[in-house]
Amino acid sequence: MKRSSVFVCQQCGNTYKKWVGQCSNCGTWNSLVEQVLENTNDKKTAISKAELSGKKLDFVKLKTIVPSDAKARLLTGFKELDRVLGGGILMGSVSLLAGQPGIGKSTLLMQICAKIAEGHDVLYISGEESAGQVKLRAERLGANSERLNFAASTSSNDIAKTIEMGEFDLVIVDSIQTLALSEISSAPGTVSQVTNSGNLIIRAAKATDTAVVIVGHVTKEGTLAGPKVLEHLVDVVLNFEGDRYGGFKTVRAVKNRFGSTNEVAIFEMVDTGLKEVENPSAALLAERTNTDGSVILATLNGNRPILVEIQALAVKTNYGYPKRTASGFDLNRLNLLIAVLERRTKLKLSDKDIFVNVVGGMKLADAAADLAVCMAIASASAGRKLGEEYVVFGEVGLGGEIRSAFRADQRIAEAKKLGFSHAIGPATIKDKFVIPSKDLRETLIRFVK
Repeated sequence: MKRSSVFVCQQCGNTYKKWVGQCSNCGTWNSLVEQVLENTNDKKTAISKAELSGKKLDFVKLKTIVPSDAKARLLTGFKELDRVLGGGILMGSVSLLAGQPGIGKSTLLMQICAKIAEGHDVLYISGEESAGQVKLRAERLGANSERLNFAASTSSNDIAKTIEMGEFDLVIVDSIQTLALSEISSAPGTVSQVTNSGNLIIRAAKATDTAVVIVGHVTKEGTLAGPKVLEHLVDVVLNFEGDRYGGFKTVRAVKNRFGSTNEVAIFEMVDTGLKEVENPSAALLAERTNTDGSVILATLNGNRPILVEIQALAVKTNYGYPKRTASGFDLNRLNLLIAVLERRTKLKLSDKDIFVNVVGGMKLADAAADLAVCMAIASASAGRKLGEEYVVFGEVGLGGEIRSAFRADQRIAEAKKLGFSHAIGPATIKDKFVIPSKDLRETLIRFVK
């Protein structure tokens, strides 16, 4: 019997009747794969059988349900990561960890396995590496517990069956893009394989109250590869971000059914694996020299206050069109702030190349970083310094006004802890530590000397 087929995008799951080079939904090139559809009559028969085979659900009154102990969590050995997870890895939960290749996902998971295996049975399943490769990493990280087990497999059927046995408290699956169901003919990593493999593993985890952590690949744009439905299926989605060649690395929760999504854990890579950074502000400011173009920003990374150094460099351009470059700061926002500086402060920047850098590899997504970036650019352009005793924060509007900042009390407390005398911030903050500033032009004239 002749069967029809469709072409499915492997990035977003959009379907087409015929092959096209670029997906019109997500814009990805060469991502369409042909999939055979079931015969329509077969579908109708299956639906009819499903209607007859269904049975009434057993239900209970909601108020009679006794919830499981929310404190029954597996501690990872990293206090900050436990806080991101809402107190640790909850039994029966399924977490998805995504990050760039080489950033340290396998290292982090092996360290978590080593800690949890001290009191629980743990299984590490690898679909990418051999037993010898994983053993070398385990020896380097000191993961030598008798309760830590290893298996190499790319079969979703076998992995789900192993989880259903209920012999392990934690199972690591590295990674979902390498798995395949034997009942589906498409290649590993396709939309159908990722969706169905994930669904099968999740059902096995929920049935046996086993905690599962799944590793996911990312695209070159940094988003999770595969169908979006995978993120909806799991309980927790963690993003592992940062520069894989150095600097700080952060783990933040994009989705968390058991805790906040505003927390962040900060790590650095050392010889013995990933290490938590207990005081990132002190580490970021340890090598600072007070020169023109250097300003200390009191920012927030999630709910965590951090002091970072903003550096700016302004040099005369050799071309007709000035260059603007930003590292760790949004380039579009930088162009907007430069326009505000030229219009509201009469500072001439059209003949200068401007470079802005956030020290330590940090990436800022804080609106209150505007004032610090503006003051750094003005300081670099004029060749004048800002006093060492000041930290800066505040959003800058198009009219040059300085607007309020989120969680100002936490920013102030962090600045006081590191020995700063004053903060330059919005006038709406009623605190003696903060020198109120309403207008960008007046602030630059007053403090950049």
